[in-house]
Amino acid sequence: MATSSIKVLAVGSAVGSIRDLFTKIKAIDAKHGKFDLLLCTGDFFGPLKDDAVDEDEVGQLLGGQLETPIECYIMQGERPLPARVVEKFAKTGGELCKNVFLMSKSGIITTANGLRIACLGGVFNPSIFGSAEAAPGFMSPFFSYHTIDRLLSNTLAKALSISASSQPDKQKSYSSLASIQASASSSQLIDILLTNSWPSCITHLSSAPQLEPQLSSTGAPPVDDVVRKTKPRYHFAAGGGATPARFWEREPYVWEDEQGRVGRFVGLGAFGGEQGTGKKQRWFYAFSIGANTTGEPQARPPNATKNPFVGGIPRPQKRTLDMDGGENYIFGNVQQPVKRTRVAQQGEPGKPPPGYKCRRCESTEHFISDCPERSKPPENYICKICNEPGHFVRDCPTRDATGDTGGKKPKPGYVCRACGSENHYLEDCLISTQRQPQHERRGGKRGPPKEIAPDECWFCLSNPNLAKHLIVAIGTECYVTLPKGQIIPTQSAADSIDVPGGGHVLVVPITHYPTYSTIPPDLARRSSRKQRGNFKSALSALYAKYGSVPVIFEVGRLSAKGGHAHIQAVPVPARLKGKIEETFLNEGRAQGIDFEADPDEALAACADGRGSYFRVDLPDGRRMVHLLKDHVPFGIQFGRQVLVTLLGTPDRLDWKACMLSEEEDKADAQAFKTAFAPFNPCA
Repeated sequence: MATSSIKVLAVGSAVGSIRDLFTKIKAIDAKHGKFDLLLCTGDFFGPLKDDAVDEDEVGQLLGGQLETPIECYIMQGERPLPARVVEKFAKTGGELCKNVFLMSKSGIITTANGLRIACLGGVFNPSIFGSAEAAPGFMSPFFSYHTIDRLLSNTLAKALSISASSQPDKQKSYSSLASIQASASSSQLIDILLTNSWPSCITHLSSAPQLEPQLSSTGAPPVDDVVRKTKPRYHFAAGGGATPARFWEREPYVWEDEQGRVGRFVGLGAFGGEQGTGKKQRWFYAFSIGANTTGEPQARPPNATKNPFVGGIPRPQKRTLDMDGGENYIFGNVQQPVKRTRVAQQGEPGKPPPGYKCRRCESTEHFISDCPERSKPPENYICKICNEPGHFVRDCPTRDATGDTGGKKPKPGYVCRACGSENHYLEDCLISTQRQPQHERRGGKRGPPKEIAPDECWFCLSNPNLAKHLIVAIGTECYVTLPKGQIIPTQSAADSIDVPGGGHVLVVPITHYPTYSTIPPDLARRSSRKQRGNFKSALSALYAKYGSVPVIFEVGRLSAKGGHAHIQAVPVPARLKGKIEETFLNEGRAQGIDFEADPDEALAACADGRGSYFRVDLPDGRRMVHLLKDHVPFGIQFGRQVLVTLLGTPDRLDWKACMLSEEEDKADAQAFKTAFAPFNPCA
């Protein structure tokens, strides 16, 4: 495909000066354009205002009264977004008004020109990054490891979906999808990355002048991981931890393992907000970029440096006891300086020496460590617990607040991964731990169970050990895969087969949620439900073509480890359609498993992660629901047991005993993809 040149204008934080920014961009576009895209980094909206006042520029933008001359993409910076902006995003999927689009906190888009643009919004806080139980939304200024995982999963998912749908020759598209599944690392490459935070190692190996000394120690290590895996050709960041934001452009660097792919980093100054003293920092950057260059060798820029993201960053050696004393190899045996004690040169012990002044209050009566002003934080300090000024974290009045189950009260933006509550941590959740409230328990508090990490989860696309060769379809919210050891006998284990490839598949949400009921009740839930429904309808149509009907079931079990939600769809010969419900009832009765009289009411009781359940979707559209109860056993393979009984194949109960070789699995996946192609809603 021929390479086309795309003109892009990237700008720094508007900080609420939306009208002035658009006016300035219009002038730049008239003088230097025509630009194809406008990318806005950092805070576009600025500090939160009273949502009741709709005459400000945010209200005018949402009302369509402010227009941009260029197609514009914006992101979340270091502040929460206005509630009305979040509401508009949820309703429209990101389009705030004509030509203005809000990218999700961990989003990736592919433009009409073929550019792949990824976004990571929010700020990095180490304690929140590692302790958050779910990805913080737009109402939180932070991002967590869930945000990073979702971004990396989205880059892979986008690559798979684009590869599978962008070629008119279906046979070629399957080949391309298979090649991506076999080599996931090269499928995550993007063209442009927008982040609010800087990478932590970006100044390493660079000789570009640093305007601020702290630039060498400012940055978020998780952003480094995103860069290493996506290898953006251009990376724009907002502030870099400096106030006000500073402009800094690094020399290009090269990815040798990607045929010399060249990466560039630019930190942009802010357009709006307080500029401080001195010259205003450069806030815009215009450039041209060619689309469809992935895999093509690139010329090495003459000023390119070694890649700062490859290999470790050297750190200064810590001083040891042997280094603190002894003989100096140049000057010989020299007495080492000792730490000063708090004994005045003259006067009382513990009092400052004559001429000493406290740097905080200029008093001559005490050292700075004893200054009463030390309890008062700096003017711009914000407590990380309650997000309020006026006190340090150690003095926060909510520091020892308790949640609704007696444990520590979570920070704003935290959501319990097991039940969706904002009033307790996962380790204090009664559903995940299945125990009494803390004040009613005997003995000490148990530590939280170890959760399943993304690199351990069987279903997370970012897991390098995921069986990608079994993936048969992928969308924006869910993907479809064959399981290992499916119920239907295929290949060397089959005498005959109805649906090509067997037809037993899993529909899995791309983002890690323990059950479908725990997906947050916002755009994500609606989008996931819609795509899941589309896949169900497509599978039903495919099964019908081969004389079968679908049986779909989900084990929605909440656990402290936080498993990955999925539903299973199994084709059953149409002649057995009338026996499906009866078999579930009989097998359940034998194991003490009862089904609710009102399935809809039972599912409503489990909504938002309030309970665990087992659900079956029958071919005629009716549902069967069993509510899992504390201390009452429920076999995780109950659904499989019912179906092997119905199909008369008891030897297929243990999935491990039904596993095939990778070559046979690949053959099944290819056969199913070919048959599913005319029905695939994401093709």
